[in-house]
Formats: sequence, C-alpha cells, structure tokens
Amino acid sequence: MNRRNFISKSTGTAAVSLLPVSFWSSLWLQEFTIEELTGKANVSFYGKNYQLRKEVNKAFLKMQAKAKKEGIHIQIVSAYRSYERQTQIFNAKFNRYTKQGLSGKDAVNKIIEYSTIPGTSRHHWGTDIDIIDANAKQPKNVLMPKNYSEDGPYCDMKIWLNKHSEKFGFYIVYTDNPKRKGFYPEPWHFSYKKTSVAMLKAYQDIDFKKIITQDTNLRGREFLTESFLNTYKKEHILDINPALLP
Repeated sequence: MNRRNFISKSTGTAAVSLLPVSFWSSLWLQEFTIEELTGKANVSFYGKNYQLRKEVNKAFLKMQAKAKKEGIHIQIVSAYRSYERQTQIFNAKFNRYTKQGLSGKDAVNKIIEYSTIPGTSRHHWGTDIDIIDANAKQPKNVLMPKNYSEDGPYCDMKIWLNKHSEKFGFYIVYTDNPKRKGFYPEPWHFSYKKTSVAMLKAYQDIDFKKIITQDTNLRGREFLTESFLNTYKKEHILDINPALLP
C-alpha cells in the first residue's frame, strides 16, 4: 500500500496524530527510494532528447505548447542527471580549477557557485529543467545570467515565464533574492513543484553526507567535512525559492 492510500484509509484524525514523526518519514522514503533521490535508480523517464518524470514531462509539454503559440520555443538543455554524470561534472571542474592554481578547498567552493555535489542535485529527481529559448540567436555559452537579462537573447522567454510558468506548476529554484545564500541565481532553472516538494521532503530524511564521503571516486571529498556539509545543506539545498519548500 502506498503512502497516499494508507492515509486515505486511516481510521481517523486522532489516531493519525498519535503516530511518531519517524513513521511519517518512513512513508516518504517508501514513495521515493534513496536511489531515486540521489540519482542512482533505474527509473522510467519521458521526453525527447531529455529525461523527466511522466507527470513533469506532461506539464512541460503543455507549457511549451502555450509558449510556442506566442513565438517562444522553450527548449530543455538539461533535465534528469544521474549520479555518475554529476560526478563527471564535479570532478572535471575540480581538476580544471586546481590546474588553474586554486587550492582544493577553494576549488570546491568555486564549483558550488553553480554546480552541485553528486548525490545532492535536484536534477537527480527528474523534476527540474534548465531551459533556453530555441527561437533566439544562440550565444556561445547558453546558461549565463546575462542571457536572461533585459538585453539578453532569452529576455522574452524570461518575461513570459515570469507571467505563466507557475500556472503549469514550474517555479524558479534559485532566485535573485539578495538575502538568499547558496547557489548563485539561475534564471534558467525551474522545478515542477508538485513532485519536487515531496522529493525534497523525503531527501531531508536520508544520510546524504555518508553517501558523499564514502565515494572514493569523488575529487576533493576530503574537503567535504561534517561542518561543510551541514552548511551546504542549509544554504545550497534548503535556501531556495520558499514556494518549493515542504
């Protein structure tokens, strides 16, 4: 029996309220496995040239079709990303930055301006998308904040998304709120709220620190201390658009 069916068949509010917090946490993890939450599961995904969960892809196609009628072609450049792929990205950046002269610690801090530590990426969930306007004249580097600004090639798309994306369930994750910490603002990164909020709720109950520190293939892992990861969770995982918090 899944979590939703169990709740609907509970005997009453009073009985439900007596159940311990650990019980509800276990139900969240029954719905989403640790492997799913960290990009290590073999999950069925949908999409053309990208991978998303079924309900997320359905909502995206509706949003894409609506925007297309108004001259904007929303194109996904990154959706689901496996643990292995995120590790490749992280390690490549670590190698590049250290070769440029940064210390290992500084290289890690440079990486997490925009890139996540493997096992902590929202892209592991199949709920999040990085998008561009395929109708615009494409710059050399597409995922740059300036491309979504007033003079950028994706400005019209960004204005359209500001007005309409939430109607289709998609919310920007890393806002430009000056009080927000963690990742730099990403005007290209949107998340399907209905599913990602539930997955973030489940994610908070797993020991992601153990998964990270035991990965001998991860470059710079010696700098990912308990203190560092506690701050990383607070600022990079949880300091996001409040609308996407459980």
